[in-house]
Amino acid sequence: MSKFELTKCFRLIDDGFSLITVGENKKPNFSWKRSQTIPMSKNDFEKQYYYDGGIIKKDGEEMQKTHNVGIVTGYNGLVAIDIDLKVLKSAKEQLDFWNEYIQFLEDNILDFHEKVVIVKTQSNGYHILFKTSNPCGNEKLAKLEGHKEAIIETRGIGGYVFIYERFYNSKKYSDIDVIDEDDFNIIMQCSKYYNYNEPEVIEDRPKKKNTGYVSNPDDISPWNDFNSKNSVLDVIGSDFTIVSNLSKKYVIKRHGASSAHSGYVYKDKDLLSMYSTGTEYPTVYENGGKGMSAFTCYMYKYHHGDFDSAVKKAYEDGYGTRRKAPAPIIEVENIVKEDVGAFPIDIFPKSIQNYILECNNTLDSVVDYMGCSMVWLISTIIGNSFDVKVKNGWKEKSIVWISVVGEAGIGKTPSIDIVIRPLQKINSKLIKKYIKDCLKYEEFNALTKEEKKSAEEIKKPIKTQFIVNDITTESLIDLHQESANSIAVFKDELAGWFKDMNKYKEGSDLEFWLSTWSNKTVNVNRVTRAGSFVHSPFIPVLGGIQPNILNNMYTEEKKDNGFIDRMLLSFPDAKVESFNDKEISYEILEWYNDIIINFFNYIKNHHIIMNDEEEIHPNTLTFSDEAKNEWKRIFNKISDKQNSDFENEYMKSMYPKQKSYIPRFALLIHLFDSYVNNYKIDPFKDISKDSMLKAEKLSDYFVSMAKKVKGDSLEGFSIKEYLKTNKLKPNKEKVQEIFKAMPNFNRKTVAVELNISTRSITNYINEIK
Repeated sequence: MSKFELTKCFRLIDDGFSLITVGENKKPNFSWKRSQTIPMSKNDFEKQYYYDGGIIKKDGEEMQKTHNVGIVTGYNGLVAIDIDLKVLKSAKEQLDFWNEYIQFLEDNILDFHEKVVIVKTQSNGYHILFKTSNPCGNEKLAKLEGHKEAIIETRGIGGYVFIYERFYNSKKYSDIDVIDEDDFNIIMQCSKYYNYNEPEVIEDRPKKKNTGYVSNPDDISPWNDFNSKNSVLDVIGSDFTIVSNLSKKYVIKRHGASSAHSGYVYKDKDLLSMYSTGTEYPTVYENGGKGMSAFTCYMYKYHHGDFDSAVKKAYEDGYGTRRKAPAPIIEVENIVKEDVGAFPIDIFPKSIQNYILECNNTLDSVVDYMGCSMVWLISTIIGNSFDVKVKNGWKEKSIVWISVVGEAGIGKTPSIDIVIRPLQKINSKLIKKYIKDCLKYEEFNALTKEEKKSAEEIKKPIKTQFIVNDITTESLIDLHQESANSIAVFKDELAGWFKDMNKYKEGSDLEFWLSTWSNKTVNVNRVTRAGSFVHSPFIPVLGGIQPNILNNMYTEEKKDNGFIDRMLLSFPDAKVESFNDKEISYEILEWYNDIIINFFNYIKNHHIIMNDEEEIHPNTLTFSDEAKNEWKRIFNKISDKQNSDFENEYMKSMYPKQKSYIPRFALLIHLFDSYVNNYKIDPFKDISKDSMLKAEKLSDYFVSMAKKVKGDSLEGFSIKEYLKTNKLKPNKEKVQEIFKAMPNFNRKTVAVELNISTRSITNYINEIK
């Protein structure tokens, strides 16, 4: 070292620093413990500085040749932050880290460069030096993921740093001054932010045991569900402005604040670190460096930090798994209404049966319509997540098409709504969120390039709606590409859907629907738009239709292509009820709502598995040995009907579809029963004999309904032909001749055709009895 450098060291001693000389391997060339509290004189330092020999003994201590000079940290309050960039592989990584780190400090500490001295080390790292009234020791502050060595450390009491010549800012060693305690804490917190340890979140567990949410490990807590559906900026965005958009964080400022910033929102963890004391949110110092999630921000903003209050309100708003409450006790009347219908509600768990009967008893809901709606609901929730292997090479998914048949005003829609309402609520929330996200996306895109730098980045939202009534093939496929599990169709009136089934030809809507019923890949190409592809279409259909409209659908064409035979029909002998004073309790409605939402969330969060191609990989169930024996019996029973000379030819065409429907019914019955009664679904548990027998019972119901509807359809066709050829005869004579030919003819059909009342028809018939 030169005489000039020694002179420089003398100046540092005069400025109150304690210096030591350092030999090989960065070891001080003498015992320097004394120098940590009492600095060497210039004379003693010069002797050691100029020693140029090998290792010798001097006053009982080993000495070696001086290689460098160190400043003792901890003495006189000196602290150094050592940023060791050589732990990063590339120069770009080093530069990017340093630029972000120094910007971080500049954003947090007013006049940062006026308060510290920064020097560049020989290995392209940096020392940030300052003095404090309460110096720390030597501490590793930050270690990056995948690295063994720390990238940021402190040098304080018991440490030292080399003297270097390259200064990052205009200040030199002699300019090192005392910073206040707040600035020191900010430097430490900003440095620790880069440590790989998972950042803590305030609400990592509930404060009390009884907060209203479930404790099952498979459930989702209200706060975790809230965090998954909301970001920190969604909660605090109205109170703050983004003043800087960095690679890993947003710098935010409270409206009206005089400081340069108020805190940060870290992008990777979506956590808020608040430094300003002028808000309802606690600072990082008050919370020991813990970050605040979206729910924590919500808790402080709207509930003054009361965890239980925030959990309760979030739960009421639909967040989290619904309580696994016991089914309410429902006093079902022993004798239900005569028009309850033939639907086998015993295919459902007992608690669901009671719910259906209670709705029938208090709301006059039609049991058949409710039962069919429940089948569609279960199908929609399960979607592509499960299938059943009938045998090698033959799998079925629980897709159903259901038409509930009845005259206008008979209560089809209210009966359906009381069952599917929980799903409709979820669907409505998703639609509203999508609309809101689209507005935010449009606002972001309207910003200039410079404005985007200081704004939250908004990505194009995905439409996760899963229930639709717009049933064009294009819109369905577009939605299905984003909601891969299922896209369900619900229409109050299916008449338009039936009429839209154009002639069976390549590329037609009918071809599309026939493919989706079989869960076959669809690829729709249109001249006016790009092609759309869905690997595994799952589109259950539910809606109402009036009998006379349905009759017109039974054409030879739709019989030949099998479209009608895929449709499950329900046509109970329902009637319009008088006013009913009975009330269903809110407890029952809430219990049912929770059961369905729980089932939806459980399938969504635990049983939808994506493969490498971002397609759902279904959990495949098989039949137990007992169920397989029942399936063989049922299959052969249906085959015998197909081969029978005494079976109606119109009915023969629908039996093959029941061979597909019965495994589908068994699958959805099995899964729903497993969930409601056992809470969990074992994806490896075989479908039971009981589920197979219930599936047979459900199939028998739909077959009986088809016979009724198809019989009425054929009869209606014959009556219309008769009335067409005898239109000049009086109505009385027409009715009496029809009665003589078909005593059990449908009175409503004739009444509609002749534009008379059913009472008039009865009177005409009574005259000849």
